[in-house]
Amino acid sequence: MTTESLPAVDIPTLSDDPFGTAILTDPYDFHERLREAGPVVYLTRYQVYAMGRYEEVHASLINWETFVSSRGAGLSDFKKEKPWRTPSLLLESDPPDHTVVRSVMGGVISPRTVRQLRTDFTRHAEEFIDSLLDRRFVDAVTDIAEVYPLRVFPDAVGLPRDGRENLLPYGALAFNAFGPQNDLLDAALSSAAPVQEWIWNSCQREALDDNGFGAQVWAAADRGEITTAQAPLLVRSLLSAGVDTTVYGIANTMHSLATNPPQWAALHRNPGLAKFAFDEALRFESPVQTFFRTASKTSMVSGTEIPEDSKVLLFLGSANRDWRKWGTNAAEFDIQRQGGGHVAFGMGVHQCVGQPIARLEAEAIFGALAKKVVRIELTGEPRAKLNNTLKGWESIPIELVPL
Repeated sequence: MTTESLPAVDIPTLSDDPFGTAILTDPYDFHERLREAGPVVYLTRYQVYAMGRYEEVHASLINWETFVSSRGAGLSDFKKEKPWRTPSLLLESDPPDHTVVRSVMGGVISPRTVRQLRTDFTRHAEEFIDSLLDRRFVDAVTDIAEVYPLRVFPDAVGLPRDGRENLLPYGALAFNAFGPQNDLLDAALSSAAPVQEWIWNSCQREALDDNGFGAQVWAAADRGEITTAQAPLLVRSLLSAGVDTTVYGIANTMHSLATNPPQWAALHRNPGLAKFAFDEALRFESPVQTFFRTASKTSMVSGTEIPEDSKVLLFLGSANRDWRKWGTNAAEFDIQRQGGGHVAFGMGVHQCVGQPIARLEAEAIFGALAKKVVRIELTGEPRAKLNNTLKGWESIPIELVPL
């Protein structure tokens, strides 16, 4: 560690690599050290400020004026470096520009939209689980989490059927790109060109059917609420944020339930707890572990000065296990916990606009499982999936024991 890598003020420092294999695989010991080191910590490896406690993470997420997203939600600072793609109009912009597009997307994914989709999503989930019970021995990731969302969500968007296999690689690329230029990002970029081409082509008006979210976005352009240049970028936002986070969230919930049999038993007794089980899993094993912000001005956070232009790494997954917020059992999975307020979907103006759809998908799949499956038993060792931003699983072999 050199003096050049230290901040100008005396704050706790950690030399760990939060994007290294060990922490990406199992971040929780590091999270505890981060939280206990102080409300603001300096990570010398990347020369960034970091927050891991709930209070500071939550406050920074809602303070978009000070901790801006428009300079990139990753390590890269768009004021100093060229973005790898055209920035997201939702995730990588701030008001007032963000307000306009957020309003449009709020109209596309509205409570009325969710109500209209509920019947079809529930029916698909029940038919899907019936087909899995014929096999019993399945993988919770590759047979459930990566399959059900890709059956219902692309149809809701109105995507073309050919090429949907590109959705997961694109999401992996988008979320890896929020981290440093490491092996994970290099691997994602190595085969990115055809994936990105399909994604972009699929966001165009002519590629989308007339009844999905994508067509509604383009209709907003026709009404003059957004420009025709913004329309495909907003459809793209649906594809990068509406697939991977849901896939990871469902897989993480499956893992949490499979490794906590009493919690599964409680859900089986009361399938109405499905939405609460998903919410608790989002808190307990958050799919999105980190996002960056950039300090637009020098500010004080819990007595620590953060200089203007500093990159700030917010550990959402750590905040969601902070005992100061969740009590001494914060590291336990409890589907009857009052879990409202977690930051797994972000918070404030940048809170995930697609979360009602993710919640609907999860409620449908876990409700169907709870009604039809007595036990979920691990049949092999789960394998972690590494991503610079996301926490999840490559494989979770299980047996579904039916009624």
